[in-house]
Amino acid sequence: MPAKILDGKLLAATMRADIAKQVAELKAAKGITPGLGVILIGADPASTSYVTAKEKACEEAGMYSEDVRVPAETTQAEALALVQKMNADPRIHGILVQLPLPKHIDEAAVINAIAPEKDVDGFTPINVGRMMIGETCFLPCTPNGVIQMLLSAGVETSGKHAVVIGRSNIVGKPVAHLLMRKAKGGNATVTVCHTGTKDLATFTKQADILVVAAGRPNTVTGEMIKPGAVVIDVGVNRVPDATKKNGFRLVGDVDFDSAAQVASLITPVPGGVGPMTITMLLYNTLESAQRLSAKG
Repeated sequence: MPAKILDGKLLAATMRADIAKQVAELKAAKGITPGLGVILIGADPASTSYVTAKEKACEEAGMYSEDVRVPAETTQAEALALVQKMNADPRIHGILVQLPLPKHIDEAAVINAIAPEKDVDGFTPINVGRMMIGETCFLPCTPNGVIQMLLSAGVETSGKHAVVIGRSNIVGKPVAHLLMRKAKGGNATVTVCHTGTKDLATFTKQADILVVAAGRPNTVTGEMIKPGAVVIDVGVNRVPDATKKNGFRLVGDVDFDSAAQVASLITPVPGGVGPMTITMLLYNTLESAQRLSAKG
């Protein structure tokens, strides 16, 4: 029996409606409008499109959005100054520096300059460290989006074997930690696979929950999946397709057609994890504003 589709687009819409409601309540009760500041350096088409989508999402949620777009020639000192300006701006509760940055800019230095209380991407060492030891922090958006999708679908993670493919700081490592932490949506036994893993299928066939963030199409096929497993495909890849106007189509890291014949639940690409990333960014920005409200 073909797998059921875990619709991230639908869940994102539900969550965004609730976020908009809470934003309105915060405005009415405290006069505070959650604000997101976005810094885009350069004109990478994918990054530009993503930033535009974030702006639209903020507007729909009733949030304040400040978008700073500067040329790729911007110096590191200028980039750091932009971050510091947003750190000091009381209208901004969350700061997002769109990655990747031009090669002449030290990405770590710019991310580390973001005030931890405004690090709604959850990328600074302070927030990563707090996450690792279980303290209150902003959870990284895509990994937390994965957890929210599992929770919404009623997937039991406790005691299950979760296999994560990918060890990036943005997805692989944090999602592995969230799956193993002692909390709702966690308590799984986690195996992390990566480019150094030999015989990948040996591990994927053991997975009750398989999270694939490898960055390569067809990393996982149906024959590599345990019957009845839950498959979360984080990958987004462009592959040539002459039937499309733009000459390409989006696919994940999982061969969807074969995997859907084996899995019990699977995310599509597009329309799976992707919509949840921006949703969790809005969630974190709202949470940042609510924390400020509680202090006042």
